Amino acid sequence: MGGISEGKPSKISVSVISSISEVSSSDWDACSLDATGADKYNPFLTHAFLSSLEQSGSAVKETGWNPSLIVAKDANENTLGVVPLYLKGLASALHSYGEFVFDHSWADAYYSFGSRYYPKLQCCVPFTPVTGPRILVRNTLFKDQVFDIIVSALKDLTAKYQISSLHISDITFPSEKEWDKLNEKGFLQRIGMQYHWKNRNYKNFDEFLMDMKQSKRKNIRQERKKVGPFIMVSYFLFRVMNKFI
Repeated sequence: MGGISEGKPSKISVSVISSISEVSSSDWDACSLDATGADKYNPFLTHAFLSSLEQSGSAVKETGWNPSLIVAKDANENTLGVVPLYLKGLASALHSYGEFVFDHSWADAYYSFGSRYYPKLQCCVPFTPVTGPRILVRNTLFKDQVFDIIVSALKDLTAKYQISSLHISDITFPSEKEWDKLNEKGFLQRIGMQYHWKNRNYKNFDEFLMDMKQSKRKNIRQERKKVGPFIMVSYFLFRVMNKFI
């Protein structure tokens, strides 16, 4: 395998893989890191996190998440881009659970007109409503061309599968730049609302509670007492989340 060339490759191929284990962690993470930038490292886009969703049986065909990940390569087999993509709603698992946006009304509208909403293609990080890029492309001089090729491949795949829809920008928390670029490619835009918690340099949990009304502090403390003996906190996960927030 040779290094990635500076000029646009003569050939870029796009393939669909059924498991993230079919691409090396180094290749996937290089795409992820280039897409986010080192200063905005996103642990949920890493090979390790997405792999854990498969290995734990969380994001697999049996739970309604059929991995159909996209990999773009040049003629020398260098990975230029990857996409976390899932075919949702196969067999008896006809649902949109784990996407954190409710599109049941869309499904009902399809069925009311005698059409089929499921299955659909979902470009996202399962069970993770965290904003970030979803089309992960290496930072090369021709990255825009790779992005365009991947988007065209996604559209072709939707037509090939003869399914209702491909969801990238309107449901799955993309970056703003990606959202705008997909609009230029003919994707419908949907605007939603998120509430983000900001750490105001609280020294401890009690100091955090002091920002709330007395009634809310009381409710939270009572709820914590009820589940206190069963709470297990992963120090590693806390460190990662604290860094990300």
